[in-house]
Amino acid sequence: MNDSLELHAQATPDKLAVIDDRPGLEPVTYTFVQLDGRANQLAHLLSGLGAGPGTKVVWCGQNSAGLLLATHGIRRTGAVSVPLNYRLTPEEAGYVVDNSDAEIVWVDAEHQSLIDGIRARSPKVREVLVFDGDGSVEARLAALPVTPLSVTRSSDGDEADLGATMIYTSGTTGRPKGAVRSGTANPEQLGALVGLIGYVPADVYLTTGPLYHSGPGGFAMVAHGLGNTIVVQRKFDPEDWLRLVQTYSVTTTFTAPTPIRMICHLPPEVKARYDRSSIRRMIANAAPWTVALKKQYLADFPPDSLWEVYGSTELGVDTVLAPEDHLRKPGSCGKAAPAVEIKLFDPDGVEITQPHVTGELYVRAAVMFSAYYKAEEKYEADRRGDFHTVGDIAYFDEEGYFYIADRKDDMIISGGMNIYPAEIEAAIDHSEDVYEVAVFGVPDDEWGERVHAVVVPARPGLTAEEVVAAARQHLAGYKVPRSVSFADSLPKTGSGKLLKRQLRADLVRPPAPIANSD
Repeated sequence: MNDSLELHAQATPDKLAVIDDRPGLEPVTYTFVQLDGRANQLAHLLSGLGAGPGTKVVWCGQNSAGLLLATHGIRRTGAVSVPLNYRLTPEEAGYVVDNSDAEIVWVDAEHQSLIDGIRARSPKVREVLVFDGDGSVEARLAALPVTPLSVTRSSDGDEADLGATMIYTSGTTGRPKGAVRSGTANPEQLGALVGLIGYVPADVYLTTGPLYHSGPGGFAMVAHGLGNTIVVQRKFDPEDWLRLVQTYSVTTTFTAPTPIRMICHLPPEVKARYDRSSIRRMIANAAPWTVALKKQYLADFPPDSLWEVYGSTELGVDTVLAPEDHLRKPGSCGKAAPAVEIKLFDPDGVEITQPHVTGELYVRAAVMFSAYYKAEEKYEADRRGDFHTVGDIAYFDEEGYFYIADRKDDMIISGGMNIYPAEIEAAIDHSEDVYEVAVFGVPDDEWGERVHAVVVPARPGLTAEEVVAAARQHLAGYKVPRSVSFADSLPKTGSGKLLKRQLRADLVRPPAPIANSD
């Protein structure tokens, strides 16, 4: 059966499918017909090494044309595509590779040492293919047919089982889990989302963020499905990002808040050197964008370009906030996405039907994941019938707009009161003296827990008292941080999510409470 890449190769063979543009180097480009042929060659190579339906194939490396090639080539064998975060330590990477039962690894030469270092603890890996290195893998590919591979299904095989993905969660609260998803997207649900946001075949997509993450990688596959050109930025740099936007008239991207914060904080004279008017669909996700950050974005980019989606590796895109609602509905992540059902439940399992009452958010949709690999008990524990949760606490308003209060595991209970760090972070972020902030609970003999803030200052000399005073302007007294510490940067996953467990571990002894902070 033809897939979208093959169809685009037939319909627009000479259109650029990939532009891998790195500063100081000649761009690497594939037309759709070239990418289609190379994907078939890679499928033949992998198949010859034993890859087929159900085989796990890990791919690893910084953003590149070679990674996009891998996503298409692996799919065409029917194997399960397993992205590996190249930023992981050898211990972490070894866990993912071994836990996934991967048999083949596709890795760029720059990160070959990571894979070499874990081979001893990855006995199931039979073959490591290193691309962008000495050219040996590329020579093997060149000798193979550019015609499609014929995939033989097992006797109980199903079309939906072919080309599956297994994306490991970011592990912000513990060991990462492999979220298994069918390779066949629901066309009605995807089509409705594409239509709502307004994507068109002429769009040019820029990879803002690592392709191994479900957001940037998933939206890249949507882009290729529509016949878009994908511009690859290997490693994020804010000014180089602006260069790519201007050079290729980029119209759409998907990003966490951190890259946009860095872009918006560039000196005005730097931003003025680049035309940003081509951006039409900026998808905000991966972590909450505060209202203050959204206002910074809207001052620098077309005001009707900002869309926000709430979702997860496991559950896909669940809510959508349109451009006209960002300032009208501050703090909201939007209404339920097309063909998505959302319910909130209280701790006793009773469905919440009244607005402004928090509960755990559960989702039912056709494109959700189907299992946690080797963690069936966790999968079952997070279900209520056909609805599934990833542990986020939310509420909705009278118009049906949802607001994510925070993750259930991050909630602070101080003096019997439930406090959500995300609300406090958004309040402190209003201060021009604060570049970034993370809030979490620390033990307190009197209150059980107290609110603690770790702040990255935007100016020298910022004091804890000034941070508390800024928070007090927007928050009830019991939510105001009672202690503050400062850092040069905040630890994050590759997808831009804060690693609060690392912040807690680094805070060996929390500062004493600030006088009169409560």
